[in-house]
Formats: sequence, C-alpha cells, structure tokens
Amino acid sequence: MRDYLLTLCVTAAVTYLLTGPVRKFAIAVGAMPEIRARDVHREPTPRLGGIAMFFGLCAGLLTADHLANLSSVFELSNEPRALLSGAALIWLIGVLDDKFEIDALIKLGGQMIAAGVMVMQGLTILWLPIPGIGTVALTQWQGTLLTVALVVITINAVNFVDGLDGLASGMVCIAACAFFLYAYRLWYSYGIEAAAPATMFAAILMGMCVGFLPHNMHPARIFMGDSGSMLIGLILAASAISITGQVDPDTLKIFEGSTREATHAALPVFIPLLLPLTIIAIPMADLVLAIVRRTWNGQSPFAADRGHLHHRLLEIGHSHSRSVLIMYFWSALIAFGTLSYSVHSASMWIVLAIVALSAIGLVLLLLPRFTPRAPRWAESFVPPRYRRRRHQPTATEADALPPYAYQAPEDGGEEREPVPAGVSGATALSALSGTHERRKAGTRG
Repeated sequence: MRDYLLTLCVTAAVTYLLTGPVRKFAIAVGAMPEIRARDVHREPTPRLGGIAMFFGLCAGLLTADHLANLSSVFELSNEPRALLSGAALIWLIGVLDDKFEIDALIKLGGQMIAAGVMVMQGLTILWLPIPGIGTVALTQWQGTLLTVALVVITINAVNFVDGLDGLASGMVCIAACAFFLYAYRLWYSYGIEAAAPATMFAAILMGMCVGFLPHNMHPARIFMGDSGSMLIGLILAASAISITGQVDPDTLKIFEGSTREATHAALPVFIPLLLPLTIIAIPMADLVLAIVRRTWNGQSPFAADRGHLHHRLLEIGHSHSRSVLIMYFWSALIAFGTLSYSVHSASMWIVLAIVALSAIGLVLLLLPRFTPRAPRWAESFVPPRYRRRRHQPTATEADALPPYAYQAPEDGGEEREPVPAGVSGATALSALSGTHERRKAGTRG
C-alpha cells in the first residue's frame, strides 16, 4: 500500500505543478475557444489540461517502475507498456482536437485505433466469468471486439460528462478510488498477482485527477479538454479490462459446490468484474440518454446540445457547485455501494444504507423545488436564500418613510443599505462625473 500511495502522490504532484505552465502555454497558442451555446462558463477558458495529466501518467509509471514491490509488474506483464502506447495515441488526438476541432468521426476512429494498439500488446479480455457456469473463454476476435467496444464507450462516457467545472475529473477520481479498493483486495487478500496492474493503473488515475482538480474546480482556471477527458477514460477502461479479462476466476475458488451455491457465491464477487461500467454508471447513463435524445430528434449522436444530466440540474435550479456535488454523490453511492455489496453481500445493513442514501439523494435533487426557511435565531448561520422574507411596507407606511427608500430583499436575499429615492447607479455616476468635471474646470480657470 505504501508504494501505491507514493505512486499516487508523485503523479498528483507532477500533474498539479505542470498545470500552471500548461495553462500559460494554452493561452499563448490560442487554445481558448469561443463560448458556445451549450457551454455554461461565461469567459473563454484555456484547454489542453490533458498535457499535464499525461505527463503525470508518465511520472507515475516511471516511479512505479523503480519501486521494489511494483517493478515486478513491468517485468511480468506487458500491460503498462500497452497502456502507455494507447494513452499516448489518444492524448495526441485530444491535443489536436483541443486546438483545431477535429471531426467527431475522426476522433472515433482514433479511439478505436488506440484500443487496437492496446489489444495488440496484450491488454485484452481473454475470458468472462459467468456465475453458475464458470469461466467462458473468448476467441481472439470476440476478445478484440469486446475490448475495443469497452474502451470506446468508456472514453465517450467520460467525454460527455465533462461539462461542468471539476465534474469529469471528480467523478473519475471517485470511480478510480472504488476500483482501486476492489483491485487491491483481490491482489492482497487473494494473492492474485494478475490484479497488480489494474491496482497500479487505478492509483495513477487517482493521482492525475487529484492533481488537476485544484485548477479545475469552479471557477475553473483551465479545462482538461478532450486531451484529458479521453485520456482518463482510456485509463479507466484499461483498468477494468485488465482485471476483468486477465484475472482467472478459478483462482478465487468460488465455483465449487452445487450450482446454486456457486451462483450465490459468485454474484457479489463478480459484480465489479462482469459490470465494470457500474463505476461510471452516471456518465454511462448520460451517454445512452444523449444518443437516444439526439437520434430521436433527427440529429447526429455526436451533435452537441444542452440536454446532459448536469445541464438538467442547472435548469432545475441548482447552482454550479451544487450540481457538481450532486453528481459526485450519486457516483460515489453507486461505486462504493457496489463495492460494499461485493464484499459483504449477506449484510442487510448495506442494502438499507444504500436505500437510505438514495432517498437523501432524491431529496437533494428536489431541493430547489422546496426551499426551506430557517428560524429567526438561525438566520445568521445559513445562506441568504434560506432566510425569511422581511416585511414589506404598505402604501400608507411608505408615505411615512424618509426620503431613503427601503426595499425588502427578494427571494430571501441579503438586505442592502438604503439608497436615496430616485437615484440609480447610472444617475449617481453621472452626478459624480459632473461634479468632477466642474472641479477640473474650476481648477483650470
């Protein structure tokens, strides 16, 4: 665990320190596209944050190669080199897209080529564990097609969800954390060395996201762009492929006894293996809904719009930061809920906890529809929108007021200082400017 934490910290440090210079480089080369109709930010923001994330990946792999407990991964497996090759290719395509806006079909072809490069170097799905049946070996073509499909779907799912400041990097970090715990459990508890590459990939992915998040939280100073979103999507897919298709389920010794017992034993253990995309269930749902919505409207599945889940949260009335936190909450609930159930499937407390947290999540989703008001004694401790409305004076009371008009705050907003009646910002500025001009004229005379 200490070596994994060291690898994570080195990756995070390199990514964090390089993001600042990369931001200046992006501004210098003009990688700051104009505001589009579907964007939620109001000022042009530089992209190319994926450059810092890619060098963080390289630093993490280099660090792991020089650690005693992780160097064996590079000696016994070709998966780290396969990951680096595919990541370099997809990162290069993303950099070109951030600068020159590559066509969507060209990007899709590049994603398939990057997945094919990893397959050629051994990072592919060899078999699938099916509860109650056992291990089902895949042919070369079946494994290749399944691997390419998983990589392309995961890349585009992460790319689609990258619409708010800190959303994609935070959700992928949560998914990588849950996946790291699961892979580490297989490697440490069961002694399965084949799970070591996936554990290392997840640790490096967490470091990349943690190092980039401080620069990408709202208001973001830099975006990761396609060079970053496609990169972390590929690494997440590579981790799932490594542990799904490379770890032999027979080594877990759960396919023993009757068929019913084997099915019951295999179900909780293989949930993350058979359904690795549950760790990115929210981006995957967003991807499917986007394709259905655009196809139904007669548009291309790759046509951009403002119908994503995070856009819907903003339309409901959530703020930018709250929308991101809600997406974090649901991602963590699904990822860690699946992880907890795979470890202790017999405990009903886990199921009850998941149901209770889901109810809390639904309340958070509906929060803009029901704005609570805090009691008088607690108004100083809550945001202005939760404070009670002040009494507005009637017409008779308004006549008795001094020449300073008072207006009650709207929507529970903060009280403002009284402003002279009939004076606005424009008139005040005009009066000030006139006084200043008269003084200058008097000085000259």
